[in-house]
Parts: sequence; structure tokens; C-alpha cells
Amino acid sequence: MSTPINPSSRRQFLTLLGLSAVAVSCGSGGGGAAKDQTKTLRYQGWAGSVLLPELAEDLGFLEDVKLKWVGNTISGPQDIQSAATGQVDFGGAFNGAVVKLAARKAPITAVISYYGVDKAAYNGFYVLRDSPIRSARELIGKKVGMNTLGAHSEAMLDIYLQRHGLSQADIKKAEPLVVPPVNTEQSLRQKQIQVGVLGDILRDKALQTGGIRPLFTDYQLLGDFSAGTYVLNDRFLKENPDTARTFVTGIARAIEWARATPRDEVIARQVEIVKKRGRNEGTAPLKYWKSFGVAETAGRITDKEFQLWIDWLAERGDIEKGQVKASDLYTNEFNAYSRKDKPSAAGPTSKSGS
Repeated sequence: MSTPINPSSRRQFLTLLGLSAVAVSCGSGGGGAAKDQTKTLRYQGWAGSVLLPELAEDLGFLEDVKLKWVGNTISGPQDIQSAATGQVDFGGAFNGAVVKLAARKAPITAVISYYGVDKAAYNGFYVLRDSPIRSARELIGKKVGMNTLGAHSEAMLDIYLQRHGLSQADIKKAEPLVVPPVNTEQSLRQKQIQVGVLGDILRDKALQTGGIRPLFTDYQLLGDFSAGTYVLNDRFLKENPDTARTFVTGIARAIEWARATPRDEVIARQVEIVKKRGRNEGTAPLKYWKSFGVAETAGRITDKEFQLWIDWLAERGDIEKGQVKASDLYTNEFNAYSRKDKPSAAGPTSKSGS
């Protein structure tokens, strides 16, 4: 038989129930309870390179959040597709690729810029020194090697050809081909391709060897701009808001640490990271690192960083005009970096810059 509940006991029970509900609500922060949020993020790396999240983790800026490497990729579109399907927890790609994936209703949100173009960090379209190719029109029918299709390099190629008066029909006659970045220089020198896209470390190494010249660069086309963002799955953001904030803010701090720190020290740190992670990679190319190229402070995102690619994709017919709105693609909500907490060149601290 059940025991009757008197009015006093009932009031105490309801009071305790109410307090429990408040505690659960306060602990959730709009998502999962803090203690239930994942603290490990799966990701794909890039051979021979140090990603900003990897740098942030090594500097201690990710605090109690850890990274779990699951393999390497050479394709931004593939990386963010993996984030959309939950195979990894975050991925990074050229902003045009983010637009295309979002247009297909993929559940992703861009949270921070991680690479861009400036006078030190840029991609060039290179030909052999004695190549007859000296103008945009001479690219018709030529093979152009790049790391992946439908991403940054193909967009730059299209914009270059458009600005030099080529029709869409002629633009389609240039032949972009996928060539792994580490093989691009060799493919160009062996004349398997007529133009090779080279950036940063691989570009400077090839230029040091000699025998090639630039046809054009993305910096010449567009100047300084942030070109790619890291995306997180919308479900991950909802269920792990505190983890997401620590992760994004840690990357923001790493961006500003790299700006404030002498180049030699940034390179030394990257070399140390590559050696420690034991993925059978060489470190020699890292000496050519100059900049991550992120234009905005702490990698914060603005509409303009997506609008250019929205317009480009609509002109190509890859998306419909008005199908995607720039402001719907990203959030700076999880970027708690503050100028007053700017990391100094002296070294990292153990707290996030919130």
C-alpha cells in the first residue's frame, strides 16, 4: 500500500523538483549539460603541415579539449563533407565549398576562418620558364594541376579567365586536374601538366629550385582576404556548446599568437609538433612557412568572405541566385577571443582568451 503524502511533504517535494529543474537548465547552456559534452574532436590532418587546431592544442589554448587524428586529406570539400556526415567533428575548406555544401542543406555552420591570402601566403599558377603560356587565352585546352576540384584553386582560375574576357564556353575548355600538392612541382617539370598551382611551402621550395615562373597569383587577383573556414556539425554545436567555444577560441588565440610571435619561433614550434606526432613526415618544407593569411582579427567571419563565392557559384550555375544567404552560413558566437587577452610572443597561457 502507498503511504499518503501530507501537504507539507508535498510542498517540500515540489520545491526540490523545481530546484532540480533549474539546476539542469542552468547546466545545459542551451545545449547538453557541461559534464556530458564531448571533450575530444576527431579530425583529418594534412601531411607535412600543422593545422591551426594542432598548433592551438600544442600551445595549451584548447585547455581540456583534445584532438583525435583519424587520417589525412588533401581535399577541403571532402573534409567538410566528412564533418557534415559525422565522420569527423570538424573540417575546413575554401568558403565556396562551404557555400555549395550549405546549399544542399547540409547541417554545418562555419565558426572561424583558418587560412587566407596575403603578400606572404598565397597560391600561384606556375608554368615552366620557357613555356609559351603568357596570357589567359593561352590556357584554353591546357591542363592545370590543383589539389582538388570545385574549391579555391578552380575558383581563382575561373575569376582570372573571366577578368581577361573569356566566355563561359572558353573557360570550360581549360582543364583543371587533381594533382596531390606534393606531386605538383614534379608533374609540371615532367610536362604532365602545363600549369601547376603551388602555395606557401611547396611554392617557395619550387621557386628556390628555379625554372618556373608565375602566370598569376590569387593575391594579385583579390588582395588580402580570408579564404577558408572551419565548420562544425549543427548537432555538435547544439550538444557541445562549451566544447565548441573552447575549441574556436583556442584557434583564435593560435592565430593571434602566430601574428605576434617571430616567424622563426612559429616555424620551430611547428617542426616540434610534426616530430612529436610521429606520422612519418619530413619537416624540411616547414622552414618556408610565412603566414596563415587570415585577414580578420582572431579569424572572425564576415558576410563578404562568403558573398564573393555565392556570386561566383550562381554565375557558374552551381547554385541558384538567392538560394544561399551569406549571414546564414556562419556564426562568431563561439569565438570568445578578446583583444585585451591577445597572446604575447613570450608564450602561451593556460586560460582561454574570453
